[in-house]
Amino acid sequence: MNSSLVRAARRGAEAQVAHVSVVRHAAARGLVARVYGQLERDFGILAPPVILHSPVPDLLAAVWTMLRETLVVPGEADRAAKEAAAAAVSLGNSCPYCVAAHSTTLHGLVRGRDAAAIAAGRLGEVRDPRIRAIAEWGERFGTPGAPGRPFPPEQAPEIVGTAFAFHYYNRMVNIFLGDSPFPPKAPARAHGAISRVVGRLMAASSRARHAPGDSLGLLPAAPASGAPPWTAGNEVIADALARASAVIDRAGERVVPAPVRDLLAAELAGWDGRTAEPARIDAAVAGLPAAHRPAGRLVLLTALASHRVGPAVIAEFRRDDGADARLLECLAWAAFTAARAAAA
Repeated sequence: MNSSLVRAARRGAEAQVAHVSVVRHAAARGLVARVYGQLERDFGILAPPVILHSPVPDLLAAVWTMLRETLVVPGEADRAAKEAAAAAVSLGNSCPYCVAAHSTTLHGLVRGRDAAAIAAGRLGEVRDPRIRAIAEWGERFGTPGAPGRPFPPEQAPEIVGTAFAFHYYNRMVNIFLGDSPFPPKAPARAHGAISRVVGRLMAASSRARHAPGDSLGLLPAAPASGAPPWTAGNEVIADALARASAVIDRAGERVVPAPVRDLLAAELAGWDGRTAEPARIDAAVAGLPAAHRPAGRLVLLTALASHRVGPAVIAEFRRDDGADARLLECLAWAAFTAARAAAA
C-alpha cells in the first residue's frame, strides 16, 4: 500500500481522539508498537476506536485482541456477514461514527445499494436476504424480542463475538470520537477522497487471510472460565475473550469503587437493552456515597446512555485524579460490562 496513504491515515486517526492523549505512531514502543503493527497490517488503518486506548498498553492490547479474533480473522463466517453485524449493532446503539466506518468497508464486500441501505438504517431495503437478516438481528441484538440468530451455530463465536465487540466499541466511540470518521479539520469537499483512501486500505485488509490467534501473545494467559459461553466451538476466540476479560476486570477492580460496581450490576440485572433516561440514572446515583457519585454517574452513563457522557461528566470524575489511564480503565470496564449483559 502506498506509504503516503498510510501516513495520511495515521495523522487523521491521531487527530480525532478527544479527552485523552493517544500515543502517536512515531512514539510507540513496546506493547503499543506491537499492537499498532498488527492493527495496520490486519485491519488496514490505525483505527481511532482502537488507538484511543493507547495510554493503557494492556487495555489497548485487550480491545484489539477482541476485535481481531472476532471480526478480522476469517473463519466459518465471511467478513461481509460480520461487517453487516458491526454496522447494524452500531445503528442500534446510535453510534454514527461506527455505522459510517463499517458501511465503508461493507461497500467493498456486498452490493453498493445494500451497504448504503444499512448505512441509512433502511434495513428492509437490503436485497441480499442473508445480509438483511443478519443486519436486522444485529440492530436489535441484546433487546427484548430480538430475532433468533440467522446463522448456523458454528458461526456464532465470530458473529456474536463481533456484535459483542461493537457493543463495547460503540460506547467508547460515543465518548471519545465525533459523529463522523472524517478528521475534524477536513473540509466537506475532502470527505469523498478520504473515504476512498480509507476504503482502499480497509478493503485490501478485509480480503487478506489473517492467521487466527496472532494477537493472543499480546496478553497473558487467563483461565478458560473467563470466556463467554457463546465462544464454545472456537478455542481461539474463547481464549481471546478470556484474556481480554481478565485485563478489563482487573482494571475495574483497580479504579471503580465497589459500590459503583454493585450498582451497575443491579441496574443491568433489570436492563431491557434500551437507552436509560437521565432521571433513572440520577436516581440510581443519588443512592451512592457522595464521594462515589462522580464515578457512579460516569459508569452508568457509559453503560446505559453513552452518548450523554459529556465533558462535564468527565471533568467531575477527573477532579480527584486527572490521569488518562484512570479514565480509560473506568470507561472500558463499564462498556465491557454492558456488552457482556447485551450478549448474555
